Amino acid sequence: MAHITLPDESLPGIVGLFNFRPETAGPLQLLAETLLRGESPLTSGERELIASYVSLLNDTHFCHTSHGSAAMAHLGYDVSLIDDIKNGFQQIEISSKLRALLDIAAKVQKSGKAVTDEDIAAARAEGAGDKEIHDTVLIAAAFCMFNRYVDGLGTWAPQENEAYREMGQRMAFTGYVRFPVKADVVEV
Repeated sequence: MAHITLPDESLPGIVGLFNFRPETAGPLQLLAETLLRGESPLTSGERELIASYVSLLNDTHFCHTSHGSAAMAHLGYDVSLIDDIKNGFQQIEISSKLRALLDIAAKVQKSGKAVTDEDIAAARAEGAGDKEIHDTVLIAAAFCMFNRYVDGLGTWAPQENEAYREMGQRMAFTGYVRFPVKADVVEV
């Protein structure tokens, strides 16, 4: 049960919070849409992996699994491979560039000041440009906020990866923003 009284306690994670405050849901959905599906040299699948990975590091099961499911949808993997994110990407094929960007995301998760010149140089050596580095840092920072929002208000989350299959498909292929914004049908 959440720390606050939500109008519909059956809605998990950020979905229940969006339902509670639709006026804040819209800008947050637009942020997620822009970061994860907007223009970027990184694919939407790569950006969803960054979001899922940072959420894993923050121990936010709902965001880790929902965005992991969206990444699997984009990349053509089954949701059962979400657990491979926890295992260091042994089965999910990622480039050395994405691995270097994930290292930067992990530093941002701890503190923005933890990112060093050496981290940036390592990403550049793997072919990352300014926009990819920028987008990685912004996604990591935003997901620290999203994760703290979900966890700080004590929302619940389904545990099984399979419970996120449909949500991940919807996030990947329909997006995050609904017009008009209806808080009861959106996820992040």
